[in-house]
Amino acid sequence: MLTLVSFDLCPYVQRAAIALAEKGVPFERRDVDLGNKPDWFKAISPLGKVPLLQVDDEVLFESAVIVEYLEDTQAPPLHPAEPLARARHRAWMEVGSSILADIWTVETTPDRAAFDAKAASLRDKFQRLESQLGKGPYFDGERFSLVDAVFAPAFRYFDVFDRLIDLGTFSGLPKVQAWRRALAARLSVKDAVVADYEARLEAFLRRQRSWLAGRLG
Repeated sequence: MLTLVSFDLCPYVQRAAIALAEKGVPFERRDVDLGNKPDWFKAISPLGKVPLLQVDDEVLFESAVIVEYLEDTQAPPLHPAEPLARARHRAWMEVGSSILADIWTVETTPDRAAFDAKAASLRDKFQRLESQLGKGPYFDGERFSLVDAVFAPAFRYFDVFDRLIDLGTFSGLPKVQAWRRALAARLSVKDAVVADYEARLEAFLRRQRSWLAGRLG
C-alpha cells in the first residue's frame, strides 16, 4: 500500500492523486496541516512540502517525480509512447505548473499591478493552449494523459473564482472551456479533493490580505 501525504488545498497533491486513481493503484491518504507541521512530516520531507509518496521505506517528494515514478512502475501508461510526443506532453505539464504559480499570485498578492499582470499571463497561456487542442475531450484527444492530471487542479480554482469575480480568463476559448468541463466530469478528478473543497478554498481566499480578497463581496 502506498501512502500519499497531502494537504487539502494543494494542487500538486491532486495531480498525484489523479494519476494514482487513473492507474487503479490503491493508496492511503494522510493529510497534514502545513501551518503546523508535525515532527514526523518534517523528518521525511526535505523541502517541507507536499505531496510525498511513501513507498515501503522510501519517501518520494515533488509531484513531477512522483507521477514519473508511477508512470515507470504502474500501468496503464498516461504518457504517449512516441518520444517526441512524450516530450511535448512534458513541456505542457511545465506550462501547467507555471499556471499554478500565476494563480498563487492572483490569490495572494496585495498589489493591483501584480494581480493584473498574472491575470493577463493566465489569459495568454490559455489562449496558447486553445491553439494546441484538437477535438478533445482531453489534451491528447480521446486519451486521458498526465497533462490532463496537471491541468485539472488548475481549472478547479476557477470553479470558485467564477462565483466570486469575473476574470474573463476563458472568454472566447471554446476548446479550453470544453476541456475544462470534460476534466471536471471525470471521476479521478472529482475524487482528488475533499467534498467541501470549494468552501475551503473560498475561506482561504477570504483570509488573505490580497487585492483579490478586497474585491470579494
